[in-house]
Amino acid sequence: MNITKKEILCFGEILWDRLPSGAKPGGAPMNVALHLNAIGLDAAIASSVGNDEAGQQLIDFLQNAKVDTSLVQTDKKLPTSEVLVHLDKNNNASYEICEPVAWDNIQLNDDLSKKAKNSGLIIYGSLASRNKTTRETLLNLLDNDALKLIDVNLRQPYDKQEVLEQLLAKSDIVKLNDDELRTFAGWNGIKSDTEKELIKWFVQHYKVEMLCVTRGEKGAAMFYENKLYEHPGFKVNAVDTVGAGDAFLAGLVAAFLQNKPASNALTFACATGAFVASKAGATPEYDMNEITAIMTQ
Repeated sequence: MNITKKEILCFGEILWDRLPSGAKPGGAPMNVALHLNAIGLDAAIASSVGNDEAGQQLIDFLQNAKVDTSLVQTDKKLPTSEVLVHLDKNNNASYEICEPVAWDNIQLNDDLSKKAKNSGLIIYGSLASRNKTTRETLLNLLDNDALKLIDVNLRQPYDKQEVLEQLLAKSDIVKLNDDELRTFAGWNGIKSDTEKELIKWFVQHYKVEMLCVTRGEKGAAMFYENKLYEHPGFKVNAVDTVGAGDAFLAGLVAAFLQNKPASNALTFACATGAFVASKAGATPEYDMNEITAIMTQ
């Protein structure tokens, strides 16, 4: 993962996760930006909130976390996004996502275009492209020389094959979970007994440089430079899994940008994801000592 410019742009949804334990700031691109900044990298978030108290509270939260909010737009008509989070008996999360909301209407402007051109890496999810305006803004931003990383989030009914494949065509790096990998295979009529075969098929079919497949508590796999890396994951007492995948992604990006070998990067990513799963909400206060302790179990 080689990037020539230090700036990172995270694009997409920011919102309030309404958990059984209370409201927590969330949204995959925002979570990734927060974690990258906590690790010491320069990541900005591009999104939109409503002209309401919930939106101002998100801006305040990000500014307190020292994340650049200059690219967070304020929509005068649409509200700030809220997601109802339901936890099962194992504290795994499912999501009820309201629409339309402010991040469905992210507008292309000069500041956003300039940031994309100055960024070495653009990280974006699939969820924010559910509606046309934001999707067209994103596709415009992706027409440059930056490294492009898509974090797939298949949330019904926002899991249209044609939209996902349009975004994948722009991507160099893909992160998804094992269920999502099988969904892509199914769309293309691919049947295989092994995940390893599906990983190799995906990389060849979609012509990506790197594929990361998360497996929940069972760790993750990564295919990079024609080699498969695997990690079994770390055992922690899970509080909830909200944001664990986002923390995994931030850990992976940070490790690669710090020139760590691929196997070490995957280990650090799994530990970062496990750390967040052991805390309430997607954005607990970052503690590198705890992450290091998880890695040395």
